[in-house]
Amino acid sequence: QVQLVESGGGSVQAGGSLSLSCSASRPITSDECVGWFRQVPGKEREPVTLIYIGDGATFTADSVKGRFTMSQDNAKNTLYLQMNSLKPDDTAMYYCAAGPCLIPPFPDLRRAYWGQGTQVTVSS
Repeated sequence: QVQLVESGGGSVQAGGSLSLSCSASRPITSDECVGWFRQVPGKEREPVTLIYIGDGATFTADSVKGRFTMSQDNAKNTLYLQMNSLKPDDTAMYYCAAGPCLIPPFPDLRRAYWGQGTQVTVSS
């Protein structure tokens, strides 16, 4: 098991930046997929950016390419999401996820561990 705790959400005007953090209770192992998802009410949770630790394979949603960057601090067991040039459409609850891979770098959602989420609100 792993406990994930997100932080760093908040409200910002369009064009602004926010940085999210996800602190894990243990190191993420090389056979796991980790990353960030987001969800708005009434819609399915969607992947934002993911990485397969084993070979570094990544996924980034087209809607955030060039604006969002994921990074890791392995010494701190922490995953980060730097979000720049934010748009109102980025408004969502953001979740950190980690667990066995389904098809790397996508985690098996049925077996993944999830944080509690952190709200990001972007106003126009």
